Amino acid sequence: MAAGHHVAAVPQGRPARPPGPDIGGPVSKVIAITGAARGIGLATARALKARGAAVVIGDIDEAAVNEAGESLGVAAFPLDVTARESFEAFLANAEDAAGPLDVLVNNAGIMPIGPVTGESDADARRCLDVNVHGVMLGTKLALGRMLPRGRGHVINVASVAGVLPTPGLALYNASKSAVVAFTEAARLEVQGTGVHVSAVLPTFTNTELIAGTRSPKGMRNCEPEEIAAAVAGLIARPRPQVVVPKALGRRIRLGALLPDRLRQAVSRRYGLDTLFLDYDPEARKPYNARIRSTP
Repeated sequence: MAAGHHVAAVPQGRPARPPGPDIGGPVSKVIAITGAARGIGLATARALKARGAAVVIGDIDEAAVNEAGESLGVAAFPLDVTARESFEAFLANAEDAAGPLDVLVNNAGIMPIGPVTGESDADARRCLDVNVHGVMLGTKLALGRMLPRGRGHVINVASVAGVLPTPGLALYNASKSAVVAFTEAARLEVQGTGVHVSAVLPTFTNTELIAGTRSPKGMRNCEPEEIAAAVAGLIARPRPQVVVPKALGRRIRLGALLPDRLRQAVSRRYGLDTLFLDYDPEARKPYNARIRSTP
């Protein structure tokens, strides 16, 4: 399941920021990526493979991940991030194919949208199982391999939705808030061991997760390649958390200081108050059908 994590977007007129000089060099690491059959996961696999990393990808869509693996020339395996046996097998296969794991990118995620009263119990359970339990499970299993070696890096793809609650995204907001908090707590727990745990918080990104929605007024969406560049940057220089784009992180911190009434006025100005309530359900049908299918 490829993630397209987002909420706020980037002002129009700015080109997609290419990878900076600090992440343009070779990456001689073994890197496993979940939810990598499409979207951000696939873009990240492509970017890291181009930098020389030994990349292994996994996804619940076995046909799609095999096709992606063949197109990239990387090892690919089926993966259900909600099942311990499946995740353990994926990491074992990754190490058999490429060597001891240096980096795990927990990218798999789903995004149901709509009014909170319209969210089904099944969608709620599935969203939390994939977005939260899947990240927790992957982190625990990767740390179990990395801590004895005294090196490694777990990167969890969260979202600015984890810090910016938005109408129509209550379920997704809850899941990504959990990922942000879990990642920070895990980071603090393992600091000083040689193992890093980081979070990436992308904004509104052009993947199928936003099917049937519109962009915020006066904004442009990020591209998956921008999120991939941020992941590569974290691998090159580990930090606790990065927001994509970087300027949005500063605006989020400043916005937290504003009174609630003013924050809501800003949200209305950009149309964020209705973005995930007023959408095209027909355009979302294929995506909804896929995320609601069971392994």
